Amino acid sequence: MSDRLSIVAIIPARYASTRFPGKPLVHINGKPMIQCVYDQAKSTLELDEVIVATDDDRIEEEVIRFGGKVVRTLPEHPSGTDRCFEAYQKLNRSFDFIINVQGDEPFIQPDQIRSLASILTKDVQLATLIKKIEDEETLFNPNTPKVLINAKGEAIYFSRQTIPYLRQYPDKSDWLKHHTFYKHIGMYAYRPDILKKITALKPSSLELAESLEQLRWLENGYTIQTAVTTIETIGIDTPEDLKRVVKL
Repeated sequence: MSDRLSIVAIIPARYASTRFPGKPLVHINGKPMIQCVYDQAKSTLELDEVIVATDDDRIEEEVIRFGGKVVRTLPEHPSGTDRCFEAYQKLNRSFDFIINVQGDEPFIQPDQIRSLASILTKDVQLATLIKKIEDEETLFNPNTPKVLINAKGEAIYFSRQTIPYLRQYPDKSDWLKHHTFYKHIGMYAYRPDILKKITALKPSSLELAESLEQLRWLENGYTIQTAVTTIETIGIDTPEDLKRVVKL
């Protein structure tokens, strides 16, 4: 990564959640989840700034309490990408890249953020993390998006379906032996000018079919560079996820 590039990490954090209301404020090992994510991002040397973007008084107050930086955003954003763009517009300085760090991954590792930052150049429009799939449960789980990449490491397509389909191996239990599959990890880096453009796009047909916003960007001709990480991510979507993570 060029030393000339400046990077801000923005952590979108909503209070309202269908499956887990108030999720950013639940405590893990004595700290609210949003602080866990913030602290992990702050310990990443490649980041020049870390900001929480929220629409809620309670989250804002908590971030201020633990000494973090926070920006208030509108409540009606359909995605974290849109919330990131509004937050970026409200900052009093510009950056070469914005990294969207998921607010429900309290065990995100600085090395994962570093991997994404390491592939950023002035020519990169968008970037994201991927990880090699090691087990069949992940490979065939429709809740885990998969990604195809080209020889340049650019994303060709994302799907909840297992892709590619290995036609010559009808026994799917053999698939991991004969092909390298990747899953998508939802951390994005955006060049500010590109972020402005993609947030103005209307939902696309593939996005609506798969319920994956990054397909909108691909359908409109944008390039998504990928970085491979070997570190597993642990997202928390439900109270049951939290209980399982606490045990771990």
